[in-house]
Amino acid sequence: MTSRDKPQEHPASKPFQGHPLIQGLARGEPLTAFGIRMARTPDIARLAKASGHHAIWVDLEHSTIPLDAAGAICAAAHDLGLMALVRVPEREYGAIGRLLDAGASGLIFPRVETAAQAADLAAACRFPPHGHRSAIAALPQFGYRRLPAAETYRLANDAVVVNVLIESPLGIENAEAIARVPGVDLVSIGCNDLSAELGVPGDYRHPLVQQALNTALAACARAGTPLSIGGIADAALNAELLARGAAPFLMTGIDTDVLLTAMHERVRGALASHASPAAETAHARAA
Repeated sequence: MTSRDKPQEHPASKPFQGHPLIQGLARGEPLTAFGIRMARTPDIARLAKASGHHAIWVDLEHSTIPLDAAGAICAAAHDLGLMALVRVPEREYGAIGRLLDAGASGLIFPRVETAAQAADLAAACRFPPHGHRSAIAALPQFGYRRLPAAETYRLANDAVVVNVLIESPLGIENAEAIARVPGVDLVSIGCNDLSAELGVPGDYRHPLVQQALNTALAACARAGTPLSIGGIADAALNAELLARGAAPFLMTGIDTDVLLTAMHERVRGALASHASPAAETAHARAA
């Protein structure tokens, strides 16, 4: 076993101040987040802000959005007062520093299964002595001000968000150890992948899925790390999970789904107006 494979020691308290929105989430304050898979310009961040969202998350795991577009969206979101997270492809270490340097508030890491993996990812997001993020003189999050290096690193280490996704039975088994890793700010369950791994894809009320969720909720409660549960469209089940202790990290939708829903509504509205009595009268008069 190499040093990178060994789990770090877990102190009783978290060593970082944490992003204000994640602090609020830990206190049970709702956080609304909008997903981006299709949009390529900062206008999507402006729309998220205008519609009352607290955060955005850019999905690079399931899209072809380039890093420069993701960085520009995140920088605009930060300037608007939104938390800007990016979900990177599994173990995509080369993208972490570049996205944080561009203006991302933090990263979402899929399929984390062990404390050692979580510790590696947390370290990649933070400057020494708490990690191995590459040094940079100025960051957009601080207005590109040239601060003393130690101050820049301290501020960045405090504010960055490390969100790890548990999406497998092994991750559930190690949930408490993962949640106790210093620098892990938020644990989430990806229910689509988890249910598939458990052999019951999409059946979120199946006893196997419910048992896994209960295990993770109890584990994160013991560790004192908020746990959000995503991927479930059933509003009643989501409400039950919140009552059972899930953090109110509320995914309101993703741009592709929202646009498709709105387009369906526009088509229905257009056809309904065409079939209305007023329209039929107008057609009759024209004839």
